[in-house]
This record gives sequence, structure tokens and C-alpha cells, in this order.
Amino acid sequence: MAVDPAHLTIESVIESTGLLSDEAMARLRLAVQESGERFDVVMTRLGLISEAVLQQKLAAVTGLAISELHDFPENPVGADMLSTAFLRDNRVIPLSISDSAVVVALVDPFDAFVRQSIGFVFARQVDVRLARASDIDVAIDRLYGSVAASDGIDEFADDDDIERLKDLVSDAPVIRAVNRLIAAASDARASDIHIEPTEDRLAIRFRIDGVLQDREPLPSAMRGPFVSRIKVMAGLNIAERRLPQDGRLKIAVRGHDIDLRVATTPAIHGESVVMRILDRSKLALDFVALGFDPELTQQLRNAVNRPYGIVLVTGPTGSGKTTTLYAALAELNTSSRKLLTVEDPIEYRLPGVIQTQVNPQIGFTFGSALRSFLRLDPDVMMVGEIRDTETAQIAVQAALTGHMILSTLHTNSAAGAVTRLIDMEVEPFLLSSVLSGILAQRLVRKLCPSCREPYSASPELLVELGLSSDETVTFYRAKGCASCEGSGYSGRTTLLEFLTIDDRISKLILKRADTREIADAALAAKMRTLRSDGLAKAKSGIIEIEEAVRVTVGD
Repeated sequence: MAVDPAHLTIESVIESTGLLSDEAMARLRLAVQESGERFDVVMTRLGLISEAVLQQKLAAVTGLAISELHDFPENPVGADMLSTAFLRDNRVIPLSISDSAVVVALVDPFDAFVRQSIGFVFARQVDVRLARASDIDVAIDRLYGSVAASDGIDEFADDDDIERLKDLVSDAPVIRAVNRLIAAASDARASDIHIEPTEDRLAIRFRIDGVLQDREPLPSAMRGPFVSRIKVMAGLNIAERRLPQDGRLKIAVRGHDIDLRVATTPAIHGESVVMRILDRSKLALDFVALGFDPELTQQLRNAVNRPYGIVLVTGPTGSGKTTTLYAALAELNTSSRKLLTVEDPIEYRLPGVIQTQVNPQIGFTFGSALRSFLRLDPDVMMVGEIRDTETAQIAVQAALTGHMILSTLHTNSAAGAVTRLIDMEVEPFLLSSVLSGILAQRLVRKLCPSCREPYSASPELLVELGLSSDETVTFYRAKGCASCEGSGYSGRTTLLEFLTIDDRISKLILKRADTREIADAALAAKMRTLRSDGLAKAKSGIIEIEEAVRVTVGD
């Protein structure tokens, strides 16, 4: 379709490229008409076209250069001449100014009003660059003040005035600020958002690849409205600020839904909030994607596909145990099986699986839920965690009566899970009959494949790792590039060890052998340990050797 250069718009450019079907264009126009928002805003919000693709297409049509975030100025340009509201509403930001021209970055190069307005204000020629909307938003927050400052939200005088608080959290600036924060966290691949009130600001941190990273803080005036807005979205009581609360919320980001688990707790300067991002689109329910090699994948599949038994996943909090169990459920989830779970809390919704959340306040615990499940004729039951003797004993009884039980346990090693269950007063002769396998795991950061650097390990390092100092071993280290935003890392993977309960291990269980004896027997049967799995992944360039050593100290 030919485009008339004299009447170019973003809509006409997108239509001419054929990137969207006629049906998608019709839905998009209807959404624009109903919302009253700009075409490009609705299009990227629905996830039909990414901001990067949009700017590439516009650059191809106009011949304009694209400015990246690092091209933006360190200090504001014309801060006293353009209002922050104008910059936000028109998605434009000045980059530099000279005697003859002002250079601006914007999203829509066909908006004559923006060029004319800036040219009039600065009395100069306007040179245009393209930029992503999210980059412009970040730069405006940094250079011209946050949403709160630019829209004049002041600290409310009386913290106990709940009605006024409700008015504040319904203000558009607060809503935009919360939505923008969640979108930024999703774009950054963060797993958690930490919102922490201090004396003079509202600190924001993202946990990315397991490490907390500071983000631009919000002013202290935002403490009450910002946190209260999150509580309203999560269905929490905004009037209760003395007790911790837990909730959930769902929000659309870049065209797909994201669930967030919200936890609040009182602190000295207000309420602290942590939001766990549960992005179903980024959930890998596949053993290979989680870091399993073919041999380990087959071992785990053999264990969970037995008609009855117990398969355990062990490791510290935040080591990905629940995700591994979800991957096992995905393997077992067929129309011929009935699957039930009891969790605290439910992390992700799994189609075809009946999921239940415990509620200790009314006596609905892991143990009582598991007991009630037995009357529902299940084939597979997942218990979020075996925490006490009651749950452990019911799980064993359920396995003995022909059910497959999947669960987690907090131990440092696979062998340690056996002695932990015996400590919970599970009879060894029962445990040896039903235990099918135990998986221990740790999460580690993956190196960015675009910039990782190889190097030869020193003899001292090889000796420290238990290798011969005469070996020639190549490891890899983080460097940092545009793909990983300078961190050197991209995503996480797992270090794994799987203890298969064979006849030799069963006899040791009957003898009430300690953890060391069981581990030695497993090593004699060639079980790969967490440390050896980390060494193999470090040699392959997947992780740094330091990551493997860090998470397996003492194992």
C-alpha cells in the first residue's frame, strides 16, 4: 500500500508495512477510539508491536537516527522552558541546544504540533531524533522529576485520614507511576520489586538474576499514595498499616497479563512492600530450559512416572524448587491423570490442575489438605512443602496407597532429605518403600553469551577445585555489553544433583544411616553432585566458576 509522504502518520506507516493483519488493525483502531489514547501508546501497550520494532520502521521511512538511553543528556535541557506534563504527554525530550538549533528525541516524528511548539519556545530550528517511549519516560523521571513531583502531589497532613488517602490513590499520576514501575521491572527481567520507605524518599530496588539493584527513588511525598495504590490493586486493607498483609494482583504489560504476589510489612517510615513478579509468559516448564541435561532429565522422568512413590526437591528458599515441581506436573498433566496441589501460596495457575492454597487460620494446613485429597481419587498430588511430622506421615501413607507425591524439603543436599524425614518420625521401613528420588538444586546466574570472555584457569584455582594443577581448563568470566545492560549476566540456570533410591540406598535407610553414609554410597554409584554439575557448566561457558563455588560451599 503506497503512503502519501505529505500525510504520513504512525498509523499509515504501520498499515503500509503489513506487520499487522486487517483484523488486528481493526481491533487496534477500536481500542484507540474507546480509550482516547494515542495510536502508538495503545499499539505497544497491547503488545502488537514492540517499541524497538516501531522505531526501526519509523527510522526506515523517515531516515531519522534513533537515540538510545545512553545518548540522553546528564542534565536537563530547557527545564525552565517546557513543562514536564508537556514532555510526558507528547513523548518528547530535548537532547541538546545550540545557538541555531535544539535537538529533541521523540516517538512520533509526524506530529507537527510538537516541532512547532518547541521551535516557538526555544526560537530555534528543531532537529529530530527517534527514541523508544520507555527510554523517554525514564529520562524525564531522571532529568525533570518523578511523576509525583511533576504532578504536584504533596504529603497529606494526616496519615489516618483514610478518605483522603483513597482520593490520592485514585489520582491518575499515582496510577501511572505504579503501572510504569511494574512495566519497567518486567522489561528488566526482574523477579521482585522492593519498595522501601526511608526518611527522605521511597527507595526502589529490583531483584534481577538473584541480585538486588537500585532504581531511581521516588520522593517522600509518594510514600503514602504509592504504597496505598498497590494495596488497593492487591485487594488489601489500606486502613491497616500496623500488621503485615499478603495479596495478589494482575496487570497487563506489553500486551500480556502478569500476576504479582504482594507482601507488605510495617516499617519505621511507613510500609515496606515486596512484589514477586509471576510472568507466565516467561515461565519455563521444561526440564532442559531449567538446566537439566538429557541424563538427569531421564532420571527424574523415570521417578515421577512411577505409579506411586515420593519425589522430593530440596534446597534453600528461592532456589527454584516450586518451578521444578511445576515442570514435573507439566510432564504428568494428561487427561488420564487427576492432579491436585496444595501450596502456600499458589505461584502460577496451571491449566488442568486443581490447585488449593493452605489457610492455617481456619485449620487448613498441608496435612489436612493432603488428607482430604485422598477422598478425591487423585493420581498425583503436589504438596508445597513438607514442614512437619503430620504432613510427612500422611505423604508416606498416601504414597503407600498408590499415589505419586511431589513435594519440597528444606535441606542442603539430596542425602540430607532422608535423615530429615527420619527426624520427622517417619519409619525407615516405610520410607525405603516409597521414596523414589530426591533432587537438590541451586540457582546461579548465567553468563551473557554475547560478551563472556574465556580464560585459562590458574594452577591454584584448579587445586582449590580438586583438579590436577597440570590440567589445561578454560573457564569464562563476565564482561558486559549492550545485550545484558553491562552486567555480564543474562538469566539464571540450576545446579542439580539427583539421588536415585536404589537397593543400596534403601538398605542404608533401613539401617538409619547418617547423611554422610548415604552421600558416599550415592557417589560410589556415580551420582553427580552440585559441585560437579557447576564445574561442568562452568567449563561449558554457561556460568562462572565463582558462581558454582559460591552456592556449593559446604556441600
